[in-house]
Parts: sequence; C-alpha cells; structure tokens
Amino acid sequence: MFVIIIKRLFVFLVPGSVLAAACFVVPRVSGFSPGRQELFLLAPYLITALGMYLSVHFHRGRPFMALLLLVIFYWSSRRYLVGRSLELSLNEIYQAFVLLIPANIALIALMRERGVFTPAGKLRFSFLAVQMFIAFWFFRYNFIASLPVIAADFGLPAFMTPDIVPVTAMFAGCIAFVITAALAVRRQAPVDAGLLGALAAFCIASNWITTPDIHTAFSAAGALALTLSVLRDSYNMAFKDDLTNMPSRRSLNESLNGLGRRYALAMLDVDHFKKFNDTYGHDVGDQVLKMVAHKMMAVGGGGKAYRYGGEEFTILFPGRSAKDIIPELEIIRKAIADYKLALRNVERPKNVKEGKTQRGARGEVPHVSVTISIGVAERGEDPTTPEEVLKAADKALYKAKNRGRNQVCA
Repeated sequence: MFVIIIKRLFVFLVPGSVLAAACFVVPRVSGFSPGRQELFLLAPYLITALGMYLSVHFHRGRPFMALLLLVIFYWSSRRYLVGRSLELSLNEIYQAFVLLIPANIALIALMRERGVFTPAGKLRFSFLAVQMFIAFWFFRYNFIASLPVIAADFGLPAFMTPDIVPVTAMFAGCIAFVITAALAVRRQAPVDAGLLGALAAFCIASNWITTPDIHTAFSAAGALALTLSVLRDSYNMAFKDDLTNMPSRRSLNESLNGLGRRYALAMLDVDHFKKFNDTYGHDVGDQVLKMVAHKMMAVGGGGKAYRYGGEEFTILFPGRSAKDIIPELEIIRKAIADYKLALRNVERPKNVKEGKTQRGARGEVPHVSVTISIGVAERGEDPTTPEEVLKAADKALYKAKNRGRNQVCA
C-alpha cells in the first residue's frame, strides 16, 4: 500500500522540480547582467506564449485557460502593484486576484477537456470574461463595503494569519489546493499535476509580490509547470494506450529500435476474444483487457509490457533469451487463467446497501475467466531485425493457438 501511494505521488515530480528550480534561481537573479535581468522579466510571457501555442496545437483548453489567468495576473501585477507603495490588503486588484484565481484553477481542474476553440471552449472563455466583468464591477463599486468580510481574520491567532493575503483568500486557496491535489493523485494526469504546480506557484508569487524577483520567478514557474504538462500529456497520447494505460505500439517500436544484439520478445493474445465480446458486450471486453494488462505489467525478469493492438499484447525482455523468459510468461499465463472476473451489471444500483440487498436476493455475482496464448522469439542469427523477431513471435503465437490455446510456444 505504501509503495502504491509513493508511485501515485510521482505525478508531482515535474511540477515539484520546477518549483524547486525557481527557488534555486531567485537568490541568483541579482547577479545577472542587465540583459539577462531583462530576459528574466520577460520569461513569464515567453513561457506562457509557448504553452498557449502547444495547448492550441494539441487541443488542450484547460492549460490554455490557466495560462491565460496567470499571464493576466503577472501583467497586471507588474503594471499596478509591483514596485508601488500600496497597502495590498486594501487594494481591490490584489484582492480580486488572490480570491478568484485559486478558485478558477480548482474549477478548471474539475472540468473535462473540451479543447480550446470548440463551442465548449468558447463558452468557458465567455464565462471567464463575464466573471472578470462582474469582479471589476464588484470590487470597483462595492469593495469598501465588503472589506469586513474579505479582510476578516475569523479569530485566528496572529501567528496563523498571513501578512499580505487575507485569511478569507487563504482559506479559499487551501480548499482549491486540496481539490486540485486530490484530482491529480486520483487521475494521475500530467495536466492536473501541472495545474497544482501552477496554483502553488501563484500562491508563492502573490504572497511575496513585494519581492519582484520571487514574483517573476514563480510566475514563470507556474507557466512552465503548465507548459511541461501539455508536453507530457501529448507524449502520453502518442505513446500510451488510453484503455489499459500501457505503452502503445508506437512506444514498442521506439524501444525495439534502441535494443542491442540480445533480447527476447513475447506476443500474447486473449483466446476467443471476439466471441467473448459478442457474448458479454464491449464493456465487459474492456474490463478483460484492463485485467490482462494489469497482470502483464507485473511481469518479472526485466520484461516490459505493451499493448500491440486489439486483444494482442507484447512483452519485451532486453538482454534475455527465449529460454530465460518462458518461466516468467508461464506465471502470467496461469495468473490470468486463474483469475475470476466479476461481471458488472450496468443496472446495478449505485447505492452500496441497496446493491448488497439485491445481490443477496439474486444469489452470487456471475464470474467469467479468460485465457491467453503466448508466442516467444529471440533475436539471433535468424531472425535478426526487430520486424523479423516480431514475425517469429507471431508465428509462435499461432502455433500455441493451433495446439489448443492457453499455452506458451517458442
């Protein structure tokens, strides 16, 4: 359980590294040459422009919206707040940002991806525009009247109240942070992790807005976390299978091109999968593929599993021979054959207690099981190229099917 939790926290590695890099840069900015300092001030704009371009190119509306919010904050801060002798706790522009941007980032995290210039994307931008208009009107004409609520300390002791950010905004930011972090851990999606990194960077930049170097460094860090999340997400689209979350066939081809002279390869196929799909439906078929993928990804012997296509999978063993990997494949074959998959009733009640009552009335939940056939080949004098090894493994797979299925053949 502890290992699983640690693995799920790896989603924060990239945004965490970006924030750490910003901490490293800040104390060194004063030593930059004038030209580099000028470039440093432009960094948030340049990174945001790159991130927006990638978001449009890969049809990612959520990071585009978050980048838009961050660049508006940075531009407005530089123009109206940074370097000016203002009482930020009484400044309506500052209060609007620290109250609304964390809430909007959490809202963006809750949204499903709908693209940038699609009808849904345009509707979301319209929502932001209306929100900005309402915020401008409210803080322009009702700010003084709302100060008792905005600036309330809720009876917290002095050591728990921030110097600049009001307690109301602090509570709102904490709620937004928890929501965004929970979604990132649950979904394991790069964009959700990038949104969390952007939110953390915004909180630091807004809390240290009176220190220009920190404000600029973390504004750039927030934009960079989002930009890298778009790149990572596009990589996953190209090299990961959506259904099983395994590396895809394209990823397999890349791996094969980088192998040395010695490796073994196994082709795996779910037996009678078309008949299974016709009998139980595609939803149950998807459950089967996910289960098979999960078992394969636990393979030992240094193997790495890929989804080849349809109900076919591949496991690659660098530096191994066919004889070496057969025991590992037998473990996978047996684990899948012994697994009893519960058939999920689409009409099953969502309420747990009601579902238990109905299951008790109807008897045991039906289960099904599947088997796989496996063909093995290794690189040698013949075959020598990755394509030839794949063909040899595929030929061995059909040998396993012809011999009765649910077995490994080399």
